[in-house]
Amino acid sequence: MTTTTDDTGALAGVRVLELGSLIAGPFAARLLGDMGADVIKIEAPGQPDPLRTWGQAEVDGEHVFWTVHARNKRAATLDLRTDAGRGLFLDLAEHADVIVENFRPGTLERWGLGYDILSERNPRIILARVSGYGQTGPHAQRAGYASVAEAVSGLRHLNGFPGGPPPRLSLSLGDTLAGVFAANGVLAALHARTRTGVGQVVDVALTEACLAVLESTIADYDVAGVIRQPSGTRLDGIAPSNLYRTRDAVWLVIAANQDSVFGRLSTALGVPGWATDPRFVDHLARGRHQDLLDEMIAERVATRDAEDIVEMLSAAGVPAGRVNTVAELVEDPQLRARDMLVAHDDERLGREVLGPGVIPRLTGTPGSVRSAGSARPGQHNREIYTELLGLTDADLGALVREGIV
Repeated sequence: MTTTTDDTGALAGVRVLELGSLIAGPFAARLLGDMGADVIKIEAPGQPDPLRTWGQAEVDGEHVFWTVHARNKRAATLDLRTDAGRGLFLDLAEHADVIVENFRPGTLERWGLGYDILSERNPRIILARVSGYGQTGPHAQRAGYASVAEAVSGLRHLNGFPGGPPPRLSLSLGDTLAGVFAANGVLAALHARTRTGVGQVVDVALTEACLAVLESTIADYDVAGVIRQPSGTRLDGIAPSNLYRTRDAVWLVIAANQDSVFGRLSTALGVPGWATDPRFVDHLARGRHQDLLDEMIAERVATRDAEDIVEMLSAAGVPAGRVNTVAELVEDPQLRARDMLVAHDDERLGREVLGPGVIPRLTGTPGSVRSAGSARPGQHNREIYTELLGLTDADLGALVREGIV
């Protein structure tokens, strides 16, 4: 494999060329970069990734969505719509292991950069393609955004309260899921390449990434015609597993639907008889009497403060936790202890910016946050083009004047 600037992560030696913009593809590349891959983010000259201006917080005109999404990446500019730009990209592809893109299907082919061309130049190349509906099928050419994918896949239908419109999370969940599956596919393809010696295409659809997390909803419909409906703060038939409000006005999640755990909950709340009550004696019975059980638990939770309840139930082996805002999340001692809240040294802001840590944790070849990404498009042009392609400063200057990089 190729060399990289980090020789400690599990993917040290893997080089990734990232095309596309916004969330799904770049998130997949970020996950690979977290694990040590050398990720080169390619943007068109004069057309930076819109994500550079995303995020609700703004400091001196800068936004920090970019900070955590572009971390561990070097930045290059290249115009793939020109013959010279495509030629340079094919040269870069010879030095790469993985290409990640999230254009509409057919875009690379129109540019003369389809997998047939890429693999001819580098048979070991792995092309990860993220799109709304996948590279094939009757809807492949439709534009795809996460919000639409969440709806079309059935995921959005399961969210919200009965009788109301299905709301979305204030996050692009579909993009994130697709990014995770794309990164997972790349890892599988890298492993397969150790046996076959050749690369392949990793084809991920936003809709299918959402479909993959629907649990038993499809099977339930297939065998019994059950169409699972939104159930608000709980899951219908799974009891108790709901939100309960404490005396100090904190919402807690208490999940004790397993028989043994419900017995521990009953004892902890001072009502051990609940566990043998015919209405609550097993999973099915509790599901049938879910409303009553929720009311009974809510009455007891409402008499105590959140911290007392969480400590008491945790000691009893009952899963429980408060619904944290981000202000509470960043103070969480468990996340802090596991380095899940880490500082990114953001050159644009001249300060450190807190972001999520690297997941999963590996004991032998751990990932890391080595940089907060590029402050500007093409920031690493000189080192990338001279290091990989052997271009001189004069060569690079000519390409800049021509608008190629």
